[in-house]
Parts: sequence; C-alpha cells; structure tokens
Amino acid sequence: MGKFIITKRTNGEYQFNLKAANGHIILTSEGYTTKASCNKGIESVKNNAPTDARYDRKIAKNGSYYFNLKAGNGEIIGTSQMYGTEDTRDNGIESVKTDAPDAEVTDETI
Repeated sequence: MGKFIITKRTNGEYQFNLKAANGHIILTSEGYTTKASCNKGIESVKNNAPTDARYDRKIAKNGSYYFNLKAGNGEIIGTSQMYGTEDTRDNGIESVKTDAPDAEVTDETI
C-alpha cells in the first residue's frame, strides 16, 4: 500500500510525496502555505487518481518521461519523477491509480 508523507520545505511551505509500496516516490505536490491546504491536495489526489483522463503524459526537454495528475478543474495536483521510458512512466501512473486512493498519511512536520 502507498503512503502520503507531509513535509515542510525550507521556505516554510508544506508539500506531500506519494510513495509506492516499494518506497519509491511516485508523485510530488506543489508547495502549500498551510497544512490544511496540503491535506486538501492529498484528498484531491485520492479522488482523482483512479481516473485515467486526469493524467497528462509528458516528455521533458531532456527526453525523460513524466506525468502530471490534474484535478477536475485542470489544476496540477502532483508531478511524477522522471522516467527513462514511456513504459516505466505508464507503470508509474498505474502505481498512483492503485496506491493513492487508500494510502495512509504520515505527517512528518509534527
């Protein structure tokens, strides 16, 4: 099962990472000014993760593959790590679909 980890950035903003069952980070959020907003972002990932249309499959300028998970309003709620191939990126998407909806949340800021 996956796990959301809430941390605090050096600039004081909160962020979360979604870790897969194998411990690898598969999704990272933007920075949030409040912990409540960060928690809302996690809920949005949980709600949107199962819907394939919410994934924006991308190729970086350096040729690496990645994806953004978007909310229903089109706003990006998480960005993946970089992958070497299209297949590994697509496996990352499947991992988010599987791991996010029931993932527990660990708050490392307290």
